[in-house]
Amino acid sequence: MTSYGRALALVLLSLLLITPARAQTGANADAASYPNRPIRIIVPFPAGGPSDVLARIIGQRLSEDWKQPVLIENRVGANTVIGAQAVATAPGDGYTLLMAIDSTLTMNQFLYKNLPYDPIRDFVPITVIAKTMMLLLVNASGDIKTVGDLIAKQKAEPGKFNYGAGTITSQLSGFLLNKAAGTSAQLVRYNGSAQVTQGLLTNSVQYTIDGPSAAFSLIQDGKFRVLAKFDPRPFPPVPDAPLLSEAAKLSNFDEITVWLGLVAPKGTPQPIVDKLQRQVAQVLADPGIKQKADAAGLYPSTSTPAEFAAFIRREAERWAPVVKETGIQYD
Repeated sequence: MTSYGRALALVLLSLLLITPARAQTGANADAASYPNRPIRIIVPFPAGGPSDVLARIIGQRLSEDWKQPVLIENRVGANTVIGAQAVATAPGDGYTLLMAIDSTLTMNQFLYKNLPYDPIRDFVPITVIAKTMMLLLVNASGDIKTVGDLIAKQKAEPGKFNYGAGTITSQLSGFLLNKAAGTSAQLVRYNGSAQVTQGLLTNSVQYTIDGPSAAFSLIQDGKFRVLAKFDPRPFPPVPDAPLLSEAAKLSNFDEITVWLGLVAPKGTPQPIVDKLQRQVAQVLADPGIKQKADAAGLYPSTSTPAEFAAFIRREAERWAPVVKETGIQYD
């Protein structure tokens, strides 16, 4: 190689080394000044549900801490697809975030043949936000007082029961419950927890499977009866609520939670992702916020971005065969 060739090679090598360093320096500088304008958190559900409640709690505290507005935008429809697509196509700069639910990142890919976003490639995981408690609820004005009562009545009157559920996790949980118990019930789909609660309040459905946030006051007032919970964590408003698998004597029924997580569009710099994760974890570790959320069955739970990414993949593997068995398809 000539001296000119060697010199050219050294220049090219130095450029290759300098470019990543400059990119990292730029990303660090962006993170240092982040945020310097309003942030949007898109919630793909109506106001009043668990994801909306937690987004507003987090948004308010972030706004106070960072002195920048954090706007909550409800983009409802198509089993969270509309909201997810809006974030997937947004710039990856940390100023548009998605309060995703499990179906957004794990189940929709099996429910839609032509999903307009890729749950793995189009988003950068930030952190798990919560693993909410699911409850089996009935209207307290009726005579169903236990899970055993519900199962016995369904078997005695096949085809006459229906249940309300909003999220796909709740819907699939109802399918799994009926399969394990040997019962049948017609699913009535709702767009969110507020509608699920209204359906049970008006006796449009005989029972519901949902988180407690929208029904919390009705549970406290004794208008709704908690027959069981889907995981063993304590539920303070009803401390004696039994675990579903035990109450129904279903030894092979796995625990189920509905989880929420915060993600950003692809391309969002890792230093910004890490800054968001640290700040959100700090917010949700606040004893006052945690106590309030736990009492409502929302159960804040955070993770690192890498842990969240691995969790999403495991959950997708878990639910893929269940969705296939139900035959549910949205397009």
